[in-house]
Amino acid sequence: MKFFVDTADVAAIAELNELGMVDGVTTNPSLILKSGRDILEVTKEICSMVSGPVSAEVVALKADEMIAEGRKLAAIAPNIAVKVPLTWDGLKTCKVLSSDGFMVNVTLCFSANQALLAAKAGATFISPFIGRLDDINIDGMELIGDIRTIYDNYDFQTQILAASIRTVNHMKDAALIGADVATAPPAVIKSMANHVLTDKGLEQFMADWAKTGQKIL
Repeated sequence: MKFFVDTADVAAIAELNELGMVDGVTTNPSLILKSGRDILEVTKEICSMVSGPVSAEVVALKADEMIAEGRKLAAIAPNIAVKVPLTWDGLKTCKVLSSDGFMVNVTLCFSANQALLAAKAGATFISPFIGRLDDINIDGMELIGDIRTIYDNYDFQTQILAASIRTVNHMKDAALIGADVATAPPAVIKSMANHVLTDKGLEQFMADWAKTGQKIL
């Protein structure tokens, strides 16, 4: 499973990228706001840091304007994936931009029917939002499983990009179900290394090592 980092914080991206944990980056208007930077400037910097897809989202609501914004964003770097919402205008935009040869990430997906439409429109990525479904007592992972089944049934090449990931269990479950990509905040990815038994075992090793009175360096 590929790891995308869901942030516009270049320092956080750089830290994970050094460990080989970054296969791509996803941004959205909320993350751009949080960064406090110009969208074109910060997106260009992120694209220069990572070789994988970097999602940059349009903010228009009508297809003609979405297409124009998408083409401007795509001109930033070859690894831009234009992010469009899963609306009818977003699907029209997806079809045009994907036909032009651009990567397109269709976001705000909350149903298998929506995911099916995105694949038919030529989406490179579909972004089902796990956490937001969980928030309203719907199992977000069930949606990932449904999309996986449908895409496998018909050999769609659209990649399932599990999004709105809140916990390390979301990451594990997305991998078990077979999501192609999971995008998560840096803190969630780093938390995947944590385990209470690892901490306990290390504490015991350090205590025993101190008793030997030895040094390695």
